[in-house]
Amino acid sequence: MAKPMANGPKSATSIAFDVLAAAALFLIVPHARALDDGLARTPPMGWNSWGHFRCDINEQIVRETADAMATNGMREAGYEFVIVDDCWQIARDADGNILPDPEKFPSGMSALADHVHARGLKFGLYSCAGYTTCQGRPGSRGHQFQDARQYARWGVDYLKYDWCDDGGQNPRAAYTTMRDALRATGRPVLFHICEWGKSEPWRWGRVVGHLWRTAPDVLDAWEVPSPEQGLGIVQILDRQVGLEKAAGPGQWNDPDMLMAGNAALTIGQYRAQFSLWCILAAPLIAGCDVRRIDADTLALLTNREAIAVDQDPLGKQGRKVRDDGDSEIWARELHGGARAVALFNRGASDAPIAFRWEEIGLPAGVPAKIRDLWRHEDLGDFTGKFEASVPPRAALMLRVAQD
Repeated sequence: MAKPMANGPKSATSIAFDVLAAAALFLIVPHARALDDGLARTPPMGWNSWGHFRCDINEQIVRETADAMATNGMREAGYEFVIVDDCWQIARDADGNILPDPEKFPSGMSALADHVHARGLKFGLYSCAGYTTCQGRPGSRGHQFQDARQYARWGVDYLKYDWCDDGGQNPRAAYTTMRDALRATGRPVLFHICEWGKSEPWRWGRVVGHLWRTAPDVLDAWEVPSPEQGLGIVQILDRQVGLEKAAGPGQWNDPDMLMAGNAALTIGQYRAQFSLWCILAAPLIAGCDVRRIDADTLALLTNREAIAVDQDPLGKQGRKVRDDGDSEIWARELHGGARAVALFNRGASDAPIAFRWEEIGLPAGVPAKIRDLWRHEDLGDFTGKFEASVPPRAALMLRVAQD
């Protein structure tokens, strides 16, 4: 969600708290280490309801999604979180406890979490730092510790925390408050900072959350002419340049979810997004209806060789190493010294794309074995350079390894 709602009332007590919390942030070391809690040592993988269902989400869809992920190969490929985004909540009771919509979630969130956990998966929920969420549902402002306790009772493993109706809060202070609320429950909860990159969370998020959005919502589009509701895949990609130093085990830049399976683009375009997100060490969060995806989309989402790049234990985010207009080269160092490389063609016709070893940080005169991670084929041994023709609006994903 990327469109803020109108601001709610702000009490004197709330203003005073914001001032104190913001002042306390000066005690945080600017380049402090990531949260040392053992979570998100590799980028999170899972499914989020917003990418396909928006507000039309209910208990049955979530249950069926968990069932599908447990049986279609996604769980075995590494997808573990089932995340219910906005529109699950409807009000607060007389004691201020957050309530799920009884028509959409009649069994309640604890029972739903139990169903997800029984499938060997983890359960995620959405909330917002403001008085209301992006869809006008109850936000958490003034109820952070109360909500965190409720989420822990329900068995929540992941919290996506949005930034609508923020009321002029300091984002670092607001997200730190919810971080502390989650910690106080004693339950390990992966914390997702979702303020769309407005306050450059890659500069401060590592001591607050496990991942942070770097841009507005991604749409099921290659490019969009107007950014009010979100951006296309290549526009989101452009915003990732230069952010690679912020990422690492326990701290990830998040360019938003995967659009494969939502039908607006070609399978080649969706493969390009997946390839580049893996080079970026991005969270892999499916945003389609996984209950009904076709064989090509399922094969894309469960490509073990590409996923191995994303989940590489070195945790080093890749970067753009060359930009020739429509032709780009992105590369990532892997554990053991190999490189993952994406040859990306943004244009409308086939393009030859070549790179040299030194561009990706390998010795120039040493032979290297190259493997195509989408065709699952070894392409042979090459010395010094490699070139291939890349189809329009597509990417080749390679593994380059020297002995």
